[in-house]
Amino acid sequence: MKIVCIGGGPAGLYFGLLMKLQNPANDITVIERNRPYDTFGWGVVFSDATMQNLREADPVSAQTIGDAFNHWDDIDINFKGRSIRSSGHGFIGIGRKKLLNILQARCEEVGVKLVFENFVQDDQSIAREYDADLVIASDGINSQIRTRYADTFHPDIDQRRCRFVWLGTKKVFDAFTFAFVQTEHGWFQAHAYRYEDGMSTFIVETPEETWQAAGIEQMSQEEGIAYCEKLFAPWLDGNALISNASHLRGSAIWIRFPRVICNTWVHWNTLDTARGQRRVPVVLMGDAAHTAHFSIGSGTKLALEDSIELARCLSGAEGSVEAGLKHYEEVRSVEVLKIQNAARNSTEWFENVERYAELEPEQFAYSLLTRSQRISHENLRLRDPAWLEGFERWIAERAGAPTESGQRPAIPMLTPYQARGVRLKNRILVSPMAMYSCTDGVPGDFHLVHLGARAMGGAGLVMVEMTCVSPDGRITPGCPGLWNDDQTQAFARIVNFVHGNSDARIGVQLGHAGRKGSTQLGWQKIDHPLAEGNWPLLSASALPYIEGVSQTPRAMSRADMDDVRDNFISAARRAQEAGFDWLELHCAHGYLLSSFISPLTNHRGDEYGGSLENRLRFPLEVFRAVREVWPEDKPMSVRISASDWVEGGITADDAVEIARYFKAAGADMIDCSSGQVSKEEKPVYGRMFQTPFADRVRNEAGIPTIAVGAIFEADHANGIIASGRADLCALARPHLADASWTLREAARVGYRDVAWPNQYFAGKRQLETNFERAAAMAQLDIK
Repeated sequence: MKIVCIGGGPAGLYFGLLMKLQNPANDITVIERNRPYDTFGWGVVFSDATMQNLREADPVSAQTIGDAFNHWDDIDINFKGRSIRSSGHGFIGIGRKKLLNILQARCEEVGVKLVFENFVQDDQSIAREYDADLVIASDGINSQIRTRYADTFHPDIDQRRCRFVWLGTKKVFDAFTFAFVQTEHGWFQAHAYRYEDGMSTFIVETPEETWQAAGIEQMSQEEGIAYCEKLFAPWLDGNALISNASHLRGSAIWIRFPRVICNTWVHWNTLDTARGQRRVPVVLMGDAAHTAHFSIGSGTKLALEDSIELARCLSGAEGSVEAGLKHYEEVRSVEVLKIQNAARNSTEWFENVERYAELEPEQFAYSLLTRSQRISHENLRLRDPAWLEGFERWIAERAGAPTESGQRPAIPMLTPYQARGVRLKNRILVSPMAMYSCTDGVPGDFHLVHLGARAMGGAGLVMVEMTCVSPDGRITPGCPGLWNDDQTQAFARIVNFVHGNSDARIGVQLGHAGRKGSTQLGWQKIDHPLAEGNWPLLSASALPYIEGVSQTPRAMSRADMDDVRDNFISAARRAQEAGFDWLELHCAHGYLLSSFISPLTNHRGDEYGGSLENRLRFPLEVFRAVREVWPEDKPMSVRISASDWVEGGITADDAVEIARYFKAAGADMIDCSSGQVSKEEKPVYGRMFQTPFADRVRNEAGIPTIAVGAIFEADHANGIIASGRADLCALARPHLADASWTLREAARVGYRDVAWPNQYFAGKRQLETNFERAAAMAQLDIK
């Protein structure tokens, strides 16, 4: 093949090298705009795993690169006058210039042609000049080729909100160092690491608004660097910060990171060449195709692994370049998406340091280490077991469960939680899940077994599904209610069973279905009206849930509001009579109170519509009325839809404001769900996909939160609690599949100090032994 790589960065050089090694007859040219051995930037960072990929692809260059690398395992986090070190992370750093020099020399050694000082503006002309079969667009983050074929590649470029400057220093850091400095304008942070003897990279980052307020935009390059030297003097030990971007003037060295995503990576041109008219593919690679934020150090890793995969795909395509390129795009796009998702999490964490500024240094450090979600709680235990155990001990002590000397501390999800006069034995909550199994709103034996089993299964709090405050407030005829004595007595039976046979607490979620009521059971035609016997509906506005299918509700009058409020008061009194420990007000998922909050469902022109403050007026009125009759020593939470997942609906920013209002009204906790308000929603699913809402509400509004949604492993729950992203974790589907999820997960992660019901205790050791055997066999397979 005749191959031209436009751009002599890591992607272009390494691909050219691998294709020449694959077949010496390949004619490969790499064209670079800069002079030989020129490059900008300081050091790059890899993980140990990336180095292994390089050893497999080309042992010769890998050996040279490995000899030049600086290796370290430690991360230092400097925050609020404390320095916290975690080990076992396995980083290697090398100067960017050194890396490129090694690849350039290796390319020349095997016969790859390197052309310097040639700024390619027309890839088609270059393809004709070199009679190319394949053109690689490895021309970097500002790729002109990507721009030229934007209609094919569909690039999505998001300029992130922090400014950063890439500097160097002769201060040698013995760990990957993060340093955080609070100024009158906001937070600045440094990312620093050694990359060669006597030199370190030193990246300074701060939100755009802080950068503006500090006046850096008006400073010269020298003044801006001096400002940073003063901020980070405690870590520089008198060493200067150095720029290698003298060609830039003033504050131009401070840039915003562009996150690049491309829908496709291959474009086909039909060109007249020396061999006649041919279809010649142009393939994006490295930063031209995608970027990953420097805070996870994966940009160069992705570029090199693109090269490895494309070379492998072309080799295995049995002569079909088109098939090879298709496979390359399919395989790499998935792997890149994983890294970009992690990079997005990391980017947003550093953009919002202010959000976590109230955390104590220990928890702040844990939050930083796990920010990308690539490092989980148990993965951190593998990396640095001593540090993690010390942190778990710290978490347990602050939860009021100090650990005796020599005893293993409780894992975070099993630490207790105190809310008013109610103490939960752990942080796991059985989420309220509609069972559609009541008769006339009365729970029977099914609910006794369903809720009782989950209380005995180890959860700290078991929540009853949305329990309706009036007959016309039900979602379906099978939903529970609390509007008469029969229902109260039936619930008291269940509550008494839970209290008498477990150490779990039990709560009830009160709600009114609003416009989503009078529908069929969940396993019938969900959200569709009953075939017969429908009852009239109420909502904030006269808007049906499903246009052309659902009933149109009546827009509530003030008299309707009075009746509904009084029904909630009556139901709350019955909940207390039944003995419930916890009460949650359902203000989510498009039900009645939610319909007032969302602008999608509230089109009112009176004092209950319009602004968010007005839209919250009635839900807050109901909350205050219920809180007044609910016992002072019992907690009350509020479930909200933190995002409607529809343009023009509730957003995460709104959720923080909604939480502040309920906090001021006396709420103890916000249960952060989302969606189900509009059939137009487009949620973005994934593990723990709603936890970012709980994180923002907790750490911006300053109120405890419940995280819910695709939490299904102890690792998830432990990480959420330990990092301070939420205070409780609610699990729904995992508890449908396994009533004893909490007990099973504790055994799976090797934590034994958890109470089992006496009747089931004989099964505890068997379960633990099974998991121990499975872990031992897995280790043998690895070896």
